[in-house]
Amino acid sequence: MSQLIACKTNSGIILAADSKAVSVDESGSLVDEKIERLVQLSDHTAILTGGAAAGAHMCQRLKRFIADEGLDDIKEVYRAALPFLASEYEQFMRKACQFQPLDPLHQINFILAGVSPADPIEPFRLYLLWTRKKLPLLDGEEIGTVFTLPRVIRLEYHISRLVSENAAFDRIMTVVREGLQEQAAMQEEVEEPFSYAILDRNGMK
Repeated sequence: MSQLIACKTNSGIILAADSKAVSVDESGSLVDEKIERLVQLSDHTAILTGGAAAGAHMCQRLKRFIADEGLDDIKEVYRAALPFLASEYEQFMRKACQFQPLDPLHQINFILAGVSPADPIEPFRLYLLWTRKKLPLLDGEEIGTVFTLPRVIRLEYHISRLVSENAAFDRIMTVVREGLQEQAAMQEEVEEPFSYAILDRNGMK
C-alpha cells in the first residue's frame, strides 16, 4: 500500500514516496486513492507516511500543530510529533473499528526526517514511528543511514554502501529514484506520481 525511502548522508537527507493508498469505506469496500505521502512540516523537517490513507490527513494536522508551536529543530519536532500522532492514530482506530475489526489495512507508519541546526556533529536525523501489530499503539525510535517501508533490503544495502563510500549526493539520489521506479514496476501496490525531497542545513527542496 505504499513505498517509502529515507536516506541520511553527510550532506543531507533524501526522501522518496509513491502516492497509492487503499482505504475501506463504511460498507467495507476497498477504495483506491492517490495521496500526498511526503509532507513538509517546517523549514527543516518533513514526514513520510505509509499504509492507510488516513496517515496523510494526520500529517497535515501535525504540520499545523508544529507551525502553531513554532518548532523547527528535528529533535523538538520528534518529541512533539510522537504523542500528537499517537493520539491521532488512537482516534482513527476507534472510528475505523466501528465499521470492521482490526485489519492490516489500518496500519500506519511514519518516517520523520529533519535537521538539528545546533548539532555540529550529527545534524541530520531520521525517526521511525510505527504501529505495533498486537497492540495498535504508536511507538518510535531513531533509525540509521537508510530505511525503506516496506523493507527492501537489497536497496537499503546498495544505498548504505554508497553512503559509506562517500558517493556523490546526485549518485545516491539516482539510486533512490531507480529503486522507487523498480518497486512500482514489480508491485501493483506502488504507483506514480512519486514525490522526492532533499533536506539539508539550507532547508527543504
